[in-house]
Amino acid sequence: MITSTPNEQPVRLMPRSTPALTTERWSVDDVAALFDLPFSELLMRAHTVHREHFDPTEVELATLLSVKTGGCPEDCGYCPQSVHFDTGLKAGKLMDVAAVREAAQRAKLAGATRFCMGAAWRAPKDRDVLAVAELVRTVKEAGLEACATLGMLSDGHAETLRDAGLDYYNHNLDSSPDFYGEVISTRDYQDRLDTLERVRGAGVKVCCGGIVGMGESRRQRAALVAQLANLAPDYPESVPINHLVKVQGTPLADQPDLDPLEFVRTIAVARITMPRARVRLSAGRQQMSEAVQALCFLGGANSIFYGEKLLTTGNPDVAADMDMLARLGLRASGAPAA
Repeated sequence: MITSTPNEQPVRLMPRSTPALTTERWSVDDVAALFDLPFSELLMRAHTVHREHFDPTEVELATLLSVKTGGCPEDCGYCPQSVHFDTGLKAGKLMDVAAVREAAQRAKLAGATRFCMGAAWRAPKDRDVLAVAELVRTVKEAGLEACATLGMLSDGHAETLRDAGLDYYNHNLDSSPDFYGEVISTRDYQDRLDTLERVRGAGVKVCCGGIVGMGESRRQRAALVAQLANLAPDYPESVPINHLVKVQGTPLADQPDLDPLEFVRTIAVARITMPRARVRLSAGRQQMSEAVQALCFLGGANSIFYGEKLLTTGNPDVAADMDMLARLGLRASGAPAA
């Protein structure tokens, strides 16, 4: 494993025994050059790549449920669930099986195919992982793909979740290596890479992306995408691109707004550099106009978080989403073509 991070060069995460599957490696300069393309040229390239690997009229619908809210000891500057910030959020205990079963059944009825569970832990204990494994089984029994984001995993945790039926584990890099320390001090970048290695080693699919609009430069956004695209043995199967949701009480509450077209550029660059991945519009979609979302779909986004809540922040409701998709001529994954 190579862990040094000289001058914006991507950290290379190499697993213990799996050979590399990808041969192309994206330098930060190469990714920055994509960001700098004329907007129409960038979207044309991204849409062309998208059509080569996916049906461009299909969008995956995923639901995200906070199964354990608040009380997190991390100091991530964007997060209302941190104990370090006064955001008015009340900490809660892990949800029980019955409540998760009901939520999963509602999600499936609403058209979702993937059900993601988030728990505000720095690193779950063995007993926590066993409890979440029961929730994973419940989600699978409902006929949905199961995804979980629980923080840093220790040895054996990914295997326990895999054996329960977990399809994806989400663990975002959040930012480029050189910007990371501006936002988080309680966890090292390498900690995140170590968890991703454990997930890959267990044979669980990786869901990994980042957050834009936290004050990073365009080149630092390019470095984040390069980092994701260069993960080995392959880039993540699922890449959530989050737009900062500014929550009062957090250090980033007064961060200036990111140009919406810069967010679209990030989606398009992610599609070009990770052509087989599901690129997901995640946090911050509530603040986006439908026109911006339409450009994101044109630029290669083909998954959204869908439903009334996204962990502890709002999300466009089901009816509004379905209406938007219909007017754009898009359909949910698995739905019959018109």
